[in-house]
Amino acid sequence: MTAFRTLDQADVKGKRVLVRLDLNVPTENGKVTDVTRIERAAPTITELAGKGAKVILLSHFGRPKAGPDPKFSLAPVAAAVAEVIGKPVGFAGDCIGPVAEKAIAAMQPGDVLCLENTRFYKEEEKNDPAFVDKLAALGDIWVNDAFSAAHRAHASTEGLGHKLPAYAGRSMQAELEALTKALEAPQRPVAAVVGGAKISGKLDLLGNLLDKVDVLIIGGGMANTFLAAQGKAVGKSLCEKDLIPTANEILAKAKANGKEIVLPVDAVVAEKFEAKAPSKVVDVDHVGPNDMILDIGPRSIEHVVSVLGRLKTLLWNGPFGAFEIEPFDTGTVEVAEAAAELTAAGKLVTVAGGGDTVSALNQAGAADRFTYISTAGGAFLEWLEGKALPGVEILRAK
Repeated sequence: MTAFRTLDQADVKGKRVLVRLDLNVPTENGKVTDVTRIERAAPTITELAGKGAKVILLSHFGRPKAGPDPKFSLAPVAAAVAEVIGKPVGFAGDCIGPVAEKAIAAMQPGDVLCLENTRFYKEEEKNDPAFVDKLAALGDIWVNDAFSAAHRAHASTEGLGHKLPAYAGRSMQAELEALTKALEAPQRPVAAVVGGAKISGKLDLLGNLLDKVDVLIIGGGMANTFLAAQGKAVGKSLCEKDLIPTANEILAKAKANGKEIVLPVDAVVAEKFEAKAPSKVVDVDHVGPNDMILDIGPRSIEHVVSVLGRLKTLLWNGPFGAFEIEPFDTGTVEVAEAAAELTAAGKLVTVAGGGDTVSALNQAGAADRFTYISTAGGAFLEWLEGKALPGVEILRAK
């Protein structure tokens, strides 16, 4: 990719390389419980160390209120990084000043050092120029490998790019290449699955995707608002009645631009939202006054799967139903399985992201067969919405 500067263009031997990662990982009793993000970052760390750089890791961790707080120390995370990369990782109890300077001065080429939580300083989130200068003084080069934090213009995610030569790490590069391929220059026809509870949080997303995709497949609670916009009764289902005019505008825009919108034709309904609640399948014209739509029905699944069969590219954000509870996970699981099979057969490029989406695809056992799964939440959504991400823009090749 030529649009962004990557490690291919960086001469790192003997240099102090500040690497911004997202090490904001789940922990319990001082132990990291999910190393996915660390595994994503590992290739960048090991490549830089292998090329003789002094690798200095920067990250935020949690939301400390004011100043240093042992509860939000990166020390246990540094230990987990060492386990994942299979080599020692030093730790400095500060991210600027004498403590950090001393630890860096003692480094040899190939060493890896993790600095303490950047958010122990309120200046980090304010992108304070004096704080940026203090961080920049510690390195010769800045590598941003934290796509999931790239939608924030903080000192360590964007500010450093104004002070030091800036490059995308391998995880950032993979993310940008996958998203560009799926949204900016996709193989057509291209479709997007947009699910989840509410339209209100995804208005910008729906608007931008309508311009980019050929087919929009709408699932989850937000589909109910579209069904209501078509004059259908949705019983006690989640429905944003105040957004019915907006849903109508989106439907009209799609029609005017020759875009296809796929909505459920049948649904799994129940009178209670709980596991093993008695449920039944009804077509969308016969939802009863006490019914809640909790998943798409078998004819809807069949229709969506048939749409997938004629696509070349699929973007996915959000589940089709209340996938956390059986039997309302069937729609998401079956469509995910179909998409995964087409991907494995080389017929479809699949890119998915967003918290719920990743857990739904993992639950369906389909995630490892998708072309690319983004672990970023907010940044992935903002990219899909067509917004410029500060931590990405700063990496563009000038």
